[in-house]
Amino acid sequence: MTTYRVGGAAAIVVTAASYDDLSVVSDAVVSSALPVLVVGRGSNLLVADAGFGGVAVLLDPAAFGTISVEGTEVRAGAAVPLPALARQTVDAGLTGLEWAVGVPGSVGGGVRMNAGGHGSDVAHSLKTCRLVDLSLPGGPVRSLQTSELAYGYRRSAVAAGQIVTEAVFDLAPGGVVAGRESIREIVRWRREHQPGGQNAGSVFTNPPGDSAGRLIDATGLKGRRWRTAMVSTKHANFIQADAGGSSDDVEALIELVRAEVARVHGVALQPEVRMIGFSRNPQRQVENMGEPK
Repeated sequence: MTTYRVGGAAAIVVTAASYDDLSVVSDAVVSSALPVLVVGRGSNLLVADAGFGGVAVLLDPAAFGTISVEGTEVRAGAAVPLPALARQTVDAGLTGLEWAVGVPGSVGGGVRMNAGGHGSDVAHSLKTCRLVDLSLPGGPVRSLQTSELAYGYRRSAVAAGQIVTEAVFDLAPGGVVAGRESIREIVRWRREHQPGGQNAGSVFTNPPGDSAGRLIDATGLKGRRWRTAMVSTKHANFIQADAGGSSDDVEALIELVRAEVARVHGVALQPEVRMIGFSRNPQRQVENMGEPK
């Protein structure tokens, strides 16, 4: 269920097909005190090999995967893939979401983490969103304006126990031909500069005024391997997992990269990937891995 294609199982997996389903989930979570994990498309998620001892929640695309356009306003369900949203809005003669064609996540995940690229992000065009609070009895539904989401670089006020169900975007009129060309260029650039395979996109957020990929590359870690995980030779801010590999190996390599960049450059990189279920001592793990090769 993640783009890394590694990691353990969840104790319970629920696919919600309605707001009533989400209300049932919230009541069960609250009464049992089980942790809850919103999965989305799993494109920014690394789950430990030991798994997740709680309730993993997905949204049924049949119920939460529609797009409607009225003028320049676009309403999208949280299960809509961001690339599909980009293409459909361009085909509708709108501009403002072309960048989303290169982001493999969902609308819900994009709203929560303020996904972005190529000079823009969700905060630039989001008008309102609807979310369900799974941490409260009955799963109350809230509608929030963009100003209430406390948006920053790859972050928002949406909590881990809340699930975005819908988003409304305010776009601008645009030419279909120009929009399609912009999408082709973004796809071409991504294929040229970023690896495919089993990864979760950028592992670390960019520190102010710099690039995480540049810092990792300058530390000499491009191509560094730890068991079934490797720092991409194409883009140093990507960590690849081998087919049938271990998420614990990926996490260990993430910690090694953080430690080495801090040692060499004095910069503390912050993970963009959500890491679930890891309980080991990262410092001890790094010490046991020896010198980078």
